[in-house]
Amino acid sequence: MGSMEPVETELAVGNRVLRIRDTGEVHAPPIVYFHGTPGSRLDLAFGEELVSPQGVRIISFDRPGYGGSTESAFGLSSVARDALSIADSLGLGAFSTLGLSGGGPFALAAAAVGGDRVTGVGVASGAGPFEFVPNALDELSDIDKEAYSHLPANPETAALGFASGFEELAQMLRNGDDDAVIAEFAPALSARDRVLMSDEVVGSKVIGSMREGLSKSVLGGGWDNVAWIGHWDFEISKVRCPVLLWYGEQDLMAPPAHGQWLKDNLFNARLTIRPSEGHFGLVDHFSEVLHELAEL
Repeated sequence: MGSMEPVETELAVGNRVLRIRDTGEVHAPPIVYFHGTPGSRLDLAFGEELVSPQGVRIISFDRPGYGGSTESAFGLSSVARDALSIADSLGLGAFSTLGLSGGGPFALAAAAVGGDRVTGVGVASGAGPFEFVPNALDELSDIDKEAYSHLPANPETAALGFASGFEELAQMLRNGDDDAVIAEFAPALSARDRVLMSDEVVGSKVIGSMREGLSKSVLGGGWDNVAWIGHWDFEISKVRCPVLLWYGEQDLMAPPAHGQWLKDNLFNARLTIRPSEGHFGLVDHFSEVLHELAEL
């Protein structure tokens, strides 16, 4: 099997373009990856050298408005359809999905929309539906509460409101001020997250992915929040494949209550809560996560 350096391509979907990054073993079991909020197709750059040794292939892509993908309104189901279009374009049959943080709901949506084609889902520190997870809506920032108040009647207004919450971060990223970015996130980072973010390699890759994601626009982040803070537009009961859920007990961004809700409401889910970890457990356990997904 030939392992490949990351290959970047673009796929036209109607009048939009999706930017795709493809790495790992060409003929190996494919995993379609959904990046965090805000993030990009570069989310997994911290560990791409681990993909081929695990005998998998990972296809990541920028959601609309992020990185190299055309700006457009979107929801969980429409991004799931984008993922299926990408799989078609690459000649993939069945595949599994993986989502980090804000990407988690999209990874689940792909399984609901894709049916038998999606063989398994991995959700790392992923958001549950805010309307049902205890206290989730109460913990939103004032900017996000105001944006949320426009749903479900005015999603465009809500998206602009949510997007405004990313402006300051986008400016810091454009200025290349990594220290300011880390300081901005500090209140939401667990002790382990702070260690990872200050790691020269990991921190710079995580920040680099956000920098690419917000390089042209903050609207991707706005629509992300509409998609998963707002009412989920797919039936969770349609996710019939096995789902692996990984959460950190110390996670301040996606507390374990999100994972617990998903476990309780999915047909076939296994929840792992890691005691001393925060939001970025995927970094520490990347090989293991790929191995477990490949086994499904």
